[in-house]
Amino acid sequence: MASKSKTSKQNTTTNASLSSPATLTGAVHYSLKKISPRKTDNKSIHEWLESMKESSPPRSRRCLRSDTSATLEPETPDTQYKAWKARHPSALDNFDRIFEVADAKQIFVFLDYDGTLSPIVEDPERAFMSDEMRNVVKEVATFFVTAIITGRRREKVYEFVQLPELYYAGSHGMDIMGPLPQTSNGVKTYGTKTLDGTGNEVVLFQPANDITCIMDEVYRLLEEKARKISGARIEHNKFCVSVHFRCVKEENWLHLAEEVNSVIKSYPNLYATQGRKVLEIRPSILWNKGRALEFLIRTLGFANRNGVFPIYIGDDQTDEDAFKVVARRRHGLSILVSDSVKETHASHSLQDPNEVLKFLQHLVKWRKMSVRS
Repeated sequence: MASKSKTSKQNTTTNASLSSPATLTGAVHYSLKKISPRKTDNKSIHEWLESMKESSPPRSRRCLRSDTSATLEPETPDTQYKAWKARHPSALDNFDRIFEVADAKQIFVFLDYDGTLSPIVEDPERAFMSDEMRNVVKEVATFFVTAIITGRRREKVYEFVQLPELYYAGSHGMDIMGPLPQTSNGVKTYGTKTLDGTGNEVVLFQPANDITCIMDEVYRLLEEKARKISGARIEHNKFCVSVHFRCVKEENWLHLAEEVNSVIKSYPNLYATQGRKVLEIRPSILWNKGRALEFLIRTLGFANRNGVFPIYIGDDQTDEDAFKVVARRRHGLSILVSDSVKETHASHSLQDPNEVLKFLQHLVKWRKMSVRS
């Protein structure tokens, strides 16, 4: 990991790379609450599928006819969409007003990956971000502490992003390689102190580390089940397992969901959550993307400071935990990436990764101007 130049007072620490760490000290245990997943029955399986459909709208409100000319065919009545946009206005259109509040604050940037920095694609192995997006994220990280918080395996998302300047939290925040704790203000921090691939000290925090063998076993069982259903894909994300429905015919969704349930019902320490055409099998601990956001702010020494302005951008149901955390803070910006009506705790919206790109470009331009002034 190369050291970052201090181009701005906002950039107060050096970020961590993804290389396998060598342990320096023993882990400090974090007190985690267990959650009690409800017993899954036919009713809850149908609820999974209904929620998945609601969170997986068509990719755009614009539909193409066979002659490739575009025609507006809104998924919901225009009045409903306009009302939703009034409650969750565009972060681009309101950029200046938002950052009048943020100007004197310590800004942190947290980004989901799929559907936010990269488009949603049928093959999760080909969810590549554009070079233009990579370049602007790199620029953002020169001015602000920046982290990727994703459901993906931490090592996998680093393969996609390839920026050692960032912090990375994989498995919905259950696998964090982050900054060395700033303890001068007396804030207690947690994790295992490690070395990254270039010899820099970082912290590795894995609150579900004792469940990896179970996740390996569940992955193998789900792989066996998925072979029977055309289009089903199973992805091992270390501390969670993703069951992808995107390439499965909708008439086979119930069959696949029942196969998933037949596996996880034997594991009382696991439960399933749904996202955009995906079921996530996760350990039953009270940890999520919102907790990961708080952990990173805490390890940087800003847990009890009022001058923090976190920005979180995401597109999926699992990002709602982070949106809630931002909403509870006195200041911050939460952005849902969606071009259709969705229930959300996010304050603002962007339509797609292209608008995320433009927003991040605006952010870089705004910081450069404020530094010069």
